[in-house]
Amino acid sequence: MVFSSLIFLFRFLPVFLLVYYIAPKSVKNLVLFIGSLIFYAWGEPRYSVLVLMSILVNFYATRFMSVYDREYRIRERRICLFFIIFYNVGMLLFFKYTGFILTNINTFAGTDIPVPKITLPLGISFYTFQIMSYVIDVYKGEIEVENSILNLGTYLVMFPQLIAGPIVVYKDVAAALKEREITLQGVENGLMTFTLGLGSKVILANNLGNIWNACGEAGYENISTLFAWLGIAAYTMQLYFDFSGYSLMAIGLGEMMGFKFPQNFNFPYSANSVSEFWKRWHMTLTNWFRNYIYIPLGGNRKGAVRTYFNMFVVWLITGFWHGADWNFILWGLYYFVLLSIERLFLKKILDQSQFFSRIYTLLAVMVGWVLFAAPSLYEAVIYLSRMFTLNPGTDFLEYARNYALLLAGGVIFATPVFSDWYKKHRRNIVVLLFMIAVFWYSVYLLTEEMFNPFLYFRF
Repeated sequence: MVFSSLIFLFRFLPVFLLVYYIAPKSVKNLVLFIGSLIFYAWGEPRYSVLVLMSILVNFYATRFMSVYDREYRIRERRICLFFIIFYNVGMLLFFKYTGFILTNINTFAGTDIPVPKITLPLGISFYTFQIMSYVIDVYKGEIEVENSILNLGTYLVMFPQLIAGPIVVYKDVAAALKEREITLQGVENGLMTFTLGLGSKVILANNLGNIWNACGEAGYENISTLFAWLGIAAYTMQLYFDFSGYSLMAIGLGEMMGFKFPQNFNFPYSANSVSEFWKRWHMTLTNWFRNYIYIPLGGNRKGAVRTYFNMFVVWLITGFWHGADWNFILWGLYYFVLLSIERLFLKKILDQSQFFSRIYTLLAVMVGWVLFAAPSLYEAVIYLSRMFTLNPGTDFLEYARNYALLLAGGVIFATPVFSDWYKKHRRNIVVLLFMIAVFWYSVYLLTEEMFNPFLYFRF
Protein backbone atom coordinates (compact mmCIF):
# COMPACT_ATOMS: atom_id res chain seq x y z
CA MET A 1 0.00 0.00 0.00
CA VAL A 2 1.34 3.43 -0.93
CA PHE A 3 0.15 6.88 0.13
CA SER A 4 -0.62 7.78 -3.48
CA SER A 5 -3.20 5.03 -3.95
CA LEU A 6 -6.98 5.16 -3.90
CA ILE A 7 -7.21 2.35 -1.37
CA PHE A 8 -5.02 4.31 1.07
CA LEU A 9 -6.76 7.65 0.50
CA PHE A 10 -10.37 6.45 0.66
CA ARG A 11 -10.27 3.27 2.73
CA PHE A 12 -7.30 2.81 5.02
CA LEU A 13 -6.64 6.42 6.04
CA PRO A 14 -10.24 7.50 6.83
CA VAL A 15 -10.93 4.34 8.85
CA PHE A 16 -7.62 4.54 10.68
CA LEU A 17 -7.99 8.25 11.55
CA LEU A 18 -11.57 7.73 12.75
CA VAL A 19 -10.49 4.96 15.14
CA TYR A 20 -7.36 6.87 16.15
CA TYR A 21 -9.20 10.11 16.98
CA ILE A 22 -11.98 8.51 19.01
CA ALA A 23 -9.59 6.23 20.91
CA PRO A 24 -8.62 7.34 24.44
CA LYS A 25 -5.11 8.72 24.86
CA SER A 26 -4.07 5.60 26.75
CA VAL A 27 -4.62 3.37 23.70
CA LYS A 28 -3.64 5.68 20.83
CA ASN A 29 -0.19 4.07 20.60
CA LEU A 30 -1.82 0.65 20.40
CA VAL A 31 -4.13 1.85 17.60
CA LEU A 32 -1.16 3.35 15.75
CA PHE A 33 0.90 0.20 16.26
CA ILE A 34 -1.80 -2.14 14.96
CA GLY A 35 -2.71 0.20 12.11
CA SER A 36 0.93 0.42 11.08
CA LEU A 37 1.31 -3.36 11.07
CA ILE A 38 -1.77 -3.66 8.86
CA PHE A 39 -0.34 -1.00 6.54
CA TYR A 40 2.99 -2.84 6.30
CA ALA A 41 1.47 -6.31 6.00
CA TRP A 42 -0.69 -5.12 3.11
CA GLY A 43 2.37 -5.08 0.89
CA GLU A 44 4.81 -7.33 2.78
CA PRO A 45 2.83 -9.85 4.89
CA ARG A 46 5.65 -12.39 5.12
CA TYR A 47 8.18 -9.79 6.29
CA SER A 48 5.98 -8.38 9.05
CA VAL A 49 7.58 -10.93 11.35
CA LEU A 50 10.96 -9.38 10.53
CA VAL A 51 9.80 -6.01 11.85
CA LEU A 52 8.36 -7.63 14.98
CA MET A 53 11.65 -9.47 15.56
CA SER A 54 13.52 -6.17 15.26
CA ILE A 55 11.30 -4.66 17.93
CA LEU A 56 11.73 -7.59 20.32
CA VAL A 57 15.48 -8.01 19.86
CA ASN A 58 16.31 -4.31 20.14
CA PHE A 59 13.94 -3.69 23.05
CA TYR A 60 15.25 -6.47 25.28
CA ALA A 61 18.89 -6.27 24.18
CA THR A 62 19.02 -2.53 24.83
CA ARG A 63 17.40 -2.96 28.25
CA PHE A 64 20.02 -5.60 29.03
CA MET A 65 22.80 -3.23 27.90
CA SER A 66 21.44 -0.41 30.07
CA VAL A 67 21.82 -2.56 33.19
CA TYR A 68 25.58 -2.00 33.05
CA ASP A 69 26.82 1.29 34.49
CA ARG A 70 28.15 3.74 31.87
CA GLU A 71 31.22 4.65 33.93
CA TYR A 72 32.26 1.36 35.50
CA ARG A 73 31.00 -1.31 33.08
CA ILE A 74 32.09 0.20 29.77
CA ARG A 75 33.44 -3.07 28.38
CA GLU A 76 30.18 -4.93 28.98
CA ARG A 77 28.15 -2.11 27.42
CA ARG A 78 30.39 -2.11 24.35
CA ILE A 79 30.00 -5.86 23.93
CA CYS A 80 26.22 -5.50 24.13
CA LEU A 81 26.29 -2.63 21.63
CA PHE A 82 28.42 -4.68 19.24
CA PHE A 83 26.00 -7.61 19.23
CA ILE A 84 22.93 -5.38 18.81
CA ILE A 85 24.50 -3.55 15.86
CA PHE A 86 25.74 -6.87 14.46
CA TYR A 87 22.17 -8.17 14.48
CA ASN A 88 20.68 -5.08 12.82
CA VAL A 89 23.40 -4.63 10.20
CA GLY A 90 23.52 -8.38 9.63
CA MET A 91 19.83 -8.51 8.76
CA LEU A 92 20.24 -5.58 6.38
CA LEU A 93 23.30 -7.13 4.74
CA PHE A 94 21.62 -10.51 4.32
CA PHE A 95 18.45 -9.28 2.67
CA LYS A 96 19.92 -6.43 0.65
CA TYR A 97 23.44 -7.48 -0.30
CA THR A 98 23.68 -11.30 -0.37
CA GLY A 99 22.99 -11.49 -4.10
CA PHE A 100 25.42 -8.68 -4.92
CA ILE A 101 28.23 -10.18 -2.82
CA LEU A 102 27.84 -13.72 -4.17
CA THR A 103 27.52 -12.53 -7.77
CA ASN A 104 30.76 -10.58 -7.49
CA ILE A 105 32.56 -13.48 -5.82
CA ASN A 106 31.53 -15.66 -8.75
CA THR A 107 32.65 -13.00 -11.23
CA PHE A 108 36.06 -12.24 -9.75
CA ALA A 109 36.95 -15.65 -8.30
CA GLY A 110 35.55 -17.77 -11.11
CA THR A 111 33.38 -19.76 -8.71
CA ASP A 112 29.84 -21.01 -9.27
CA ILE A 113 28.17 -20.37 -5.93
CA PRO A 114 24.36 -20.47 -6.26
CA VAL A 115 22.88 -16.97 -5.86
CA PRO A 116 19.53 -17.06 -4.06
CA LYS A 117 16.78 -14.65 -5.08
CA ILE A 118 16.02 -12.73 -1.90
CA THR A 119 13.22 -10.17 -1.94
CA LEU A 120 14.16 -6.91 -0.23
CA PRO A 121 11.77 -6.21 2.67
CA LEU A 122 10.07 -2.83 2.33
CA GLY A 123 11.67 -0.11 4.40
CA ILE A 124 14.44 -2.24 5.90
CA SER A 125 17.14 0.33 5.08
CA PHE A 126 15.16 3.04 6.84
CA TYR A 127 13.87 1.26 9.92
CA THR A 128 17.28 -0.34 10.52
CA PHE A 129 18.87 3.11 10.74
CA GLN A 130 16.08 4.35 12.98
CA ILE A 131 16.36 1.58 15.53
CA MET A 132 20.16 1.82 15.55
CA SER A 133 19.90 5.52 16.39
CA TYR A 134 17.86 4.54 19.46
CA VAL A 135 20.34 1.86 20.53
CA ILE A 136 23.39 4.10 20.06
CA ASP A 137 21.79 7.05 21.88
CA VAL A 138 20.94 4.79 24.83
CA TYR A 139 24.52 3.50 24.84
CA LYS A 140 25.91 7.06 24.89
CA GLY A 141 23.52 8.05 27.66
CA GLU A 142 21.81 10.71 25.55
CA ILE A 143 18.38 9.17 26.17
CA GLU A 144 16.88 6.85 28.75
CA VAL A 145 16.12 3.28 27.76
CA GLU A 146 12.46 2.82 26.78
CA ASN A 147 10.58 0.70 29.31
CA SER A 148 7.48 0.21 27.17
CA ILE A 149 7.78 -2.24 24.29
CA LEU A 150 4.61 -0.72 22.83
CA ASN A 151 6.18 2.75 22.71
CA LEU A 152 9.34 1.45 21.04
CA GLY A 153 7.32 -0.71 18.66
CA THR A 154 5.12 2.23 17.73
CA TYR A 155 8.20 4.34 17.04
CA LEU A 156 9.68 1.71 14.74
CA VAL A 157 6.58 0.75 12.73
CA MET A 158 4.81 4.14 12.62
CA PHE A 159 3.45 3.88 9.08
CA PRO A 160 3.96 7.49 7.91
CA GLN A 161 7.74 7.11 8.01
CA LEU A 162 8.23 3.33 8.07
CA ILE A 163 8.82 2.68 4.38
CA ALA A 164 10.92 5.60 3.10
CA GLY A 165 11.54 8.07 5.89
CA PRO A 166 12.09 10.76 6.94
CA ILE A 167 14.57 8.97 9.21
CA VAL A 168 13.23 9.98 12.62
CA VAL A 169 15.60 9.44 15.53
CA TYR A 170 13.95 8.28 18.73
CA LYS A 171 14.80 11.33 20.82
CA ASP A 172 12.86 13.56 18.39
CA VAL A 173 9.57 11.77 19.11
CA ALA A 174 10.17 10.24 22.56
CA ALA A 175 8.08 12.86 24.35
CA ALA A 176 5.23 12.64 21.82
CA LEU A 177 5.11 8.85 22.17
CA LYS A 178 4.27 9.31 25.83
CA GLU A 179 2.07 12.41 25.64
CA ARG A 180 0.89 14.32 22.58
CA GLU A 181 -1.85 16.76 21.77
CA ILE A 182 -3.95 16.56 18.63
CA THR A 183 -5.34 19.95 17.64
CA LEU A 184 -7.62 21.13 14.87
CA GLN A 185 -4.81 23.41 13.69
CA GLY A 186 -2.41 20.48 13.55
CA VAL A 187 -4.87 18.35 11.58
CA GLU A 188 -5.47 21.23 9.14
CA ASN A 189 -1.74 21.85 8.67
CA GLY A 190 -1.18 18.13 8.22
CA LEU A 191 -3.88 17.85 5.56
CA MET A 192 -2.42 20.78 3.61
CA THR A 193 1.11 19.36 3.83
CA PHE A 194 -0.10 15.91 2.80
CA THR A 195 -1.95 17.37 -0.20
CA LEU A 196 1.16 19.25 -1.34
CA GLY A 197 3.10 16.00 -1.20
CA LEU A 198 0.39 14.11 -3.06
CA GLY A 199 0.39 16.69 -5.85
CA SER A 200 4.18 16.64 -6.03
CA LYS A 201 4.16 12.88 -6.51
CA VAL A 202 1.13 12.34 -8.74
CA ILE A 203 0.98 15.50 -10.86
CA LEU A 204 4.66 16.36 -11.20
CA ALA A 205 6.87 13.32 -10.52
CA ASN A 206 4.81 10.67 -12.30
CA ASN A 207 4.41 12.76 -15.46
CA LEU A 208 7.99 14.03 -15.57
CA GLY A 209 9.07 10.42 -15.33
CA ASN A 210 7.58 9.77 -18.77
CA ILE A 211 10.45 11.68 -20.39
CA TRP A 212 13.12 9.68 -18.59
CA ASN A 213 11.29 6.44 -19.37
CA ALA A 214 11.16 7.40 -23.05
CA CYS A 215 14.96 7.69 -23.09
CA GLY A 216 15.22 4.15 -21.76
CA GLU A 217 12.66 2.79 -24.21
CA ALA A 218 14.51 4.35 -27.14
CA GLY A 219 17.81 2.88 -25.93
CA TYR A 220 20.48 5.13 -24.47
CA GLU A 221 22.77 4.45 -27.43
CA ASN A 222 20.13 5.81 -29.84
CA ILE A 223 19.14 9.13 -28.27
CA SER A 224 20.41 12.54 -29.31
CA THR A 225 22.50 14.80 -27.10
CA LEU A 226 19.59 17.18 -26.51
CA PHE A 227 17.25 14.32 -25.64
CA ALA A 228 19.84 12.96 -23.20
CA TRP A 229 20.00 16.32 -21.43
CA LEU A 230 16.22 16.69 -21.48
CA GLY A 231 15.85 13.19 -20.05
CA ILE A 232 18.21 13.67 -17.13
CA ALA A 233 16.75 17.12 -16.42
CA ALA A 234 13.32 15.49 -16.21
CA TYR A 235 14.65 12.72 -13.95
CA THR A 236 16.36 15.31 -11.75
CA MET A 237 12.97 16.90 -11.11
CA GLN A 238 11.09 13.59 -11.00
CA LEU A 239 13.26 12.17 -8.21
CA TYR A 240 12.99 15.38 -6.20
CA PHE A 241 9.20 15.63 -6.44
CA ASP A 242 8.77 11.90 -5.88
CA PHE A 243 10.89 11.71 -2.74
CA SER A 244 10.14 15.15 -1.31
CA GLY A 245 6.46 14.48 -2.05
CA TYR A 246 6.59 11.29 -0.01
CA SER A 247 8.36 13.13 2.80
CA LEU A 248 5.70 15.86 2.80
CA MET A 249 2.95 13.26 2.97
CA ALA A 250 4.73 11.52 5.85
CA ILE A 251 5.23 14.81 7.72
CA GLY A 252 1.60 15.75 7.11
CA LEU A 253 0.31 12.40 8.37
CA GLY A 254 2.53 12.70 11.43
CA GLU A 255 1.15 16.15 12.20
CA MET A 256 -2.42 14.84 11.89
CA MET A 257 -1.53 12.30 14.59
CA GLY A 258 0.23 14.73 16.93
CA PHE A 259 3.85 14.12 15.87
CA LYS A 260 6.33 16.59 14.42
CA PHE A 261 8.72 14.90 12.01
CA PRO A 262 11.89 16.66 10.83
CA GLN A 263 12.12 18.43 7.49
CA ASN A 264 13.74 16.26 4.82
CA PHE A 265 14.24 18.66 1.89
CA ASN A 266 15.03 22.37 1.65
CA PHE A 267 15.09 23.24 -2.07
CA PRO A 268 18.34 21.38 -2.78
CA TYR A 269 18.52 22.52 -6.41
CA SER A 270 18.97 26.09 -5.18
CA ALA A 271 22.26 25.13 -3.52
CA ASN A 272 25.47 27.01 -4.36
CA SER A 273 27.76 23.99 -3.92
CA VAL A 274 27.57 20.23 -3.73
CA SER A 275 28.31 20.38 -0.01
CA GLU A 276 25.34 22.73 0.44
CA PHE A 277 23.22 20.45 -1.75
CA TRP A 278 23.75 17.62 0.72
CA LYS A 279 22.70 19.87 3.58
CA ARG A 280 19.39 20.35 1.75
CA TRP A 281 18.77 16.91 0.17
CA HIS A 282 17.50 13.97 2.26
CA MET A 283 18.51 15.93 5.33
CA THR A 284 17.58 13.24 7.84
CA LEU A 285 19.88 10.72 6.14
CA THR A 286 22.72 13.25 5.96
CA ASN A 287 22.27 14.03 9.66
CA TRP A 288 22.22 10.32 10.50
CA PHE A 289 25.52 9.67 8.74
CA ARG A 290 27.08 12.75 10.35
CA ASN A 291 25.94 11.92 13.89
CA TYR A 292 26.38 8.15 13.90
CA ILE A 293 29.33 7.53 11.55
CA TYR A 294 31.29 10.67 10.61
CA ILE A 295 31.56 12.23 14.09
CA PRO A 296 32.25 8.92 15.91
CA LEU A 297 35.07 8.29 13.41
CA GLY A 298 36.57 11.61 14.47
CA GLY A 299 34.92 14.01 12.04
CA ASN A 300 37.32 16.80 11.12
CA ARG A 301 38.99 16.93 14.54
CA LYS A 302 41.98 14.66 13.83
CA GLY A 303 43.77 16.34 10.96
CA ALA A 304 43.29 16.58 7.20
CA VAL A 305 44.21 12.99 6.29
CA ARG A 306 41.84 11.52 8.86
CA THR A 307 39.09 13.94 7.79
CA TYR A 308 39.26 12.78 4.16
CA PHE A 309 39.40 9.15 5.25
CA ASN A 310 36.27 9.68 7.35
CA MET A 311 34.56 11.34 4.39
CA PHE A 312 35.56 8.42 2.17
CA VAL A 313 34.05 5.90 4.60
CA VAL A 314 30.82 7.88 4.92
CA TRP A 315 30.31 8.25 1.17
CA LEU A 316 31.24 4.66 0.44
CA ILE A 317 28.58 3.54 2.93
CA THR A 318 26.13 6.14 1.59
CA GLY A 319 26.43 4.73 -1.91
CA PHE A 320 26.18 1.14 -0.68
CA TRP A 321 23.16 1.98 1.50
CA HIS A 322 21.27 3.22 -1.54
CA GLY A 323 21.67 0.00 -3.47
CA ALA A 324 23.56 -3.25 -3.96
CA ASP A 325 25.17 -2.34 -7.26
CA TRP A 326 28.40 -0.81 -8.49
CA ASN A 327 26.41 2.16 -9.79
CA PHE A 328 25.60 3.26 -6.28
CA ILE A 329 29.09 2.65 -4.93
CA LEU A 330 30.56 4.76 -7.73
CA TRP A 331 27.83 7.36 -7.13
CA GLY A 332 28.87 7.63 -3.48
CA LEU A 333 32.57 7.88 -4.36
CA TYR A 334 31.73 10.49 -7.01
CA TYR A 335 30.36 12.73 -4.27
CA PHE A 336 33.34 12.00 -2.05
CA VAL A 337 35.62 13.32 -4.81
CA LEU A 338 33.48 16.42 -5.43
CA LEU A 339 33.21 17.27 -1.73
CA SER A 340 36.95 16.74 -1.25
CA ILE A 341 37.74 19.09 -4.14
CA GLU A 342 35.36 21.69 -2.75
CA ARG A 343 36.96 21.36 0.67
CA LEU A 344 40.47 21.72 -0.78
CA PHE A 345 39.97 24.81 -2.95
CA LEU A 346 36.83 24.93 -5.10
CA LYS A 347 34.47 26.29 -2.42
CA LYS A 348 36.43 29.56 -2.29
CA ILE A 349 36.00 29.98 -6.05
CA LEU A 350 32.30 29.11 -5.93
CA ASP A 351 31.67 31.72 -3.25
CA GLN A 352 32.71 34.46 -5.68
CA SER A 353 29.83 33.92 -8.13
CA GLN A 354 26.36 32.71 -7.18
CA PHE A 355 25.37 32.24 -10.84
CA PHE A 356 28.39 30.07 -11.68
CA SER A 357 28.14 28.13 -8.43
CA ARG A 358 24.49 27.20 -9.02
CA ILE A 359 25.13 26.12 -12.61
CA TYR A 360 28.11 24.02 -11.49
CA THR A 361 26.13 22.42 -8.65
CA LEU A 362 23.15 21.57 -10.82
CA LEU A 363 25.31 20.06 -13.56
CA ALA A 364 27.34 18.05 -11.03
CA VAL A 365 24.17 16.70 -9.44
CA MET A 366 22.63 15.81 -12.81
CA VAL A 367 25.72 13.81 -13.76
CA GLY A 368 25.43 12.04 -10.42
CA TRP A 369 21.79 11.16 -11.09
CA VAL A 370 22.83 9.35 -14.29
CA LEU A 371 24.91 6.97 -12.15
CA PHE A 372 22.01 6.72 -9.73
CA ALA A 373 19.23 6.06 -12.26
CA ALA A 374 20.82 3.97 -15.01
CA PRO A 375 20.08 0.22 -14.77
CA SER A 376 23.80 -0.64 -14.84
CA LEU A 377 27.21 0.99 -14.80
CA TYR A 378 27.65 0.13 -18.48
CA GLU A 379 24.42 1.91 -19.41
CA ALA A 380 25.36 4.90 -17.25
CA VAL A 381 28.58 5.25 -19.25
CA ILE A 382 26.62 5.07 -22.51
CA TYR A 383 24.18 7.74 -21.30
CA LEU A 384 26.97 10.06 -20.19
CA SER A 385 28.66 9.62 -23.55
CA ARG A 386 25.45 10.74 -25.29
CA MET A 387 25.34 13.82 -23.05
CA PHE A 388 28.92 14.91 -23.63
CA THR A 389 29.41 14.08 -27.30
CA LEU A 390 27.66 15.66 -30.26
CA ASN A 391 24.77 13.43 -31.36
CA PRO A 392 22.28 15.39 -33.49
CA GLY A 393 18.62 14.44 -33.70
CA THR A 394 15.06 15.70 -33.35
CA ASP A 395 13.83 13.00 -30.97
CA PHE A 396 13.59 15.50 -28.12
CA LEU A 397 11.22 17.91 -29.90
CA GLU A 398 7.99 16.01 -29.22
CA TYR A 399 8.71 15.74 -25.49
CA ALA A 400 10.02 19.30 -25.20
CA ARG A 401 6.82 20.56 -26.80
CA ASN A 402 4.34 18.29 -24.99
CA TYR A 403 5.96 18.69 -21.57
CA ALA A 404 7.05 22.33 -21.77
CA LEU A 405 4.43 23.55 -19.29
CA LEU A 406 5.12 20.71 -16.86
CA LEU A 407 8.87 21.28 -17.05
CA ALA A 408 8.38 25.00 -16.38
CA GLY A 409 6.13 24.17 -13.44
CA GLY A 410 8.75 21.76 -12.13
CA VAL A 411 11.39 24.48 -12.18
CA ILE A 412 9.08 26.86 -10.28
CA PHE A 413 8.04 24.32 -7.64
CA ALA A 414 11.65 23.18 -7.13
CA THR A 415 12.57 26.70 -5.99
CA PRO A 416 11.26 28.69 -2.99
CA VAL A 417 8.98 30.80 -5.26
CA PHE A 418 5.81 28.78 -4.67
CA SER A 419 6.68 28.01 -1.04
CA ASP A 420 7.08 31.69 -0.22
CA TRP A 421 3.75 32.51 -1.88
CA TYR A 422 2.03 29.63 -0.10
CA LYS A 423 3.31 30.65 3.35
CA LYS A 424 2.28 34.25 2.77
CA HIS A 425 -1.24 33.50 1.53
CA ARG A 426 -2.07 30.13 3.08
CA ARG A 427 -5.15 31.55 4.84
CA ASN A 428 -6.45 32.96 1.57
CA ILE A 429 -9.49 31.32 -0.05
CA VAL A 430 -7.53 31.12 -3.31
CA VAL A 431 -4.95 28.86 -1.66
CA LEU A 432 -7.68 26.65 -0.21
CA LEU A 433 -9.32 26.29 -3.61
CA PHE A 434 -5.92 25.56 -5.15
CA MET A 435 -5.26 22.77 -2.62
CA ILE A 436 -8.70 21.26 -3.22
CA ALA A 437 -8.01 21.29 -6.95
CA VAL A 438 -4.60 19.66 -6.41
CA PHE A 439 -6.17 16.87 -4.34
CA TRP A 440 -8.98 16.02 -6.73
CA TYR A 441 -6.83 16.32 -9.84
CA SER A 442 -4.37 13.94 -8.19
CA VAL A 443 -7.23 11.53 -7.47
CA TYR A 444 -8.34 11.78 -11.10
CA LEU A 445 -4.83 10.91 -12.29
CA LEU A 446 -4.68 7.99 -9.87
CA THR A 447 -7.84 6.51 -11.41
CA GLU A 448 -5.95 6.42 -14.72
CA GLU A 449 -2.90 4.62 -13.31
CA MET A 450 -2.58 1.02 -12.17
CA PHE A 451 0.60 1.32 -10.08
CA ASN A 452 2.79 4.27 -9.14
CA PRO A 453 5.40 3.26 -6.56
CA PHE A 454 7.77 5.78 -5.01
CA LEU A 455 11.30 5.65 -6.43
CA TYR A 456 12.94 5.36 -3.00
CA PHE A 457 10.92 2.24 -2.13
CA ARG A 458 13.59 0.15 -3.87
CA PHE A 459 16.15 1.24 -1.26
